[in-house]
Amino acid sequence: MAVSRMAVDIISPINREFKDIPKKIREDERYWPYFKDCIEAIDGTHVPVTISPTKQIPFIGRKGIPTQNIMAVCDFHMRFTFVWAGWEGTAHDTRIFMEAIRKEELHFPHPPRGKYYLVDAGYPHMNEYMGPYRRERYHLPDFRRGPRPMGMREIFNHAHSSLRCTIERTFGDIEFKPYDDDEDYLPPGSMEDEEAENYSSMQQSEISNENVINIERDYISISLMHG
Repeated sequence: MAVSRMAVDIISPINREFKDIPKKIREDERYWPYFKDCIEAIDGTHVPVTISPTKQIPFIGRKGIPTQNIMAVCDFHMRFTFVWAGWEGTAHDTRIFMEAIRKEELHFPHPPRGKYYLVDAGYPHMNEYMGPYRRERYHLPDFRRGPRPMGMREIFNHAHSSLRCTIERTFGDIEFKPYDDDEDYLPPGSMEDEEAENYSSMQQSEISNENVINIERDYISISLMHG
């Protein structure tokens, strides 16, 4: 608990104004200038935990063992800038995310106007948080096993996934082996996918500016296709 309280001050962005464009984006033609307003990436991971048998049930999700669902933010230098640990393994990413951005005491590094984070399909797609196109190929293994990205949306999803995977590589550098939900992404219509949509619908007042990020995403997609 003490370490978690310390993390609020220790694990934070070097510059909360995010004025500088990350070197990874600025110097890579795959991302520049398309993602020039992207600042960092958000993802979650499940970490095995040891807990009393009488308290295990909420921690046992589809991994089959007790885990914590940890939300983290990572910059493109593979440095964590926000971490929120302690959530039960059954807690959905959307619920954790919405709590993180609303609780002032957590000091979540909100992006400045015109900037945004990259998030995966498990998070709400809303203003300042750009997710991939749903119901399209997204994860890099899907492209490796199949044909090259085709069409505006797949081209965007491939670039989005390639850039966002920085946080997955950062998780991989930690001593424990995290359980990455991306490996077994639930298809639309599954129970957990419905839970995410239901929870998101309860937050419409906070996701009312979704069209802003949709327009930005479409613009990037068209630019990538014709770039």
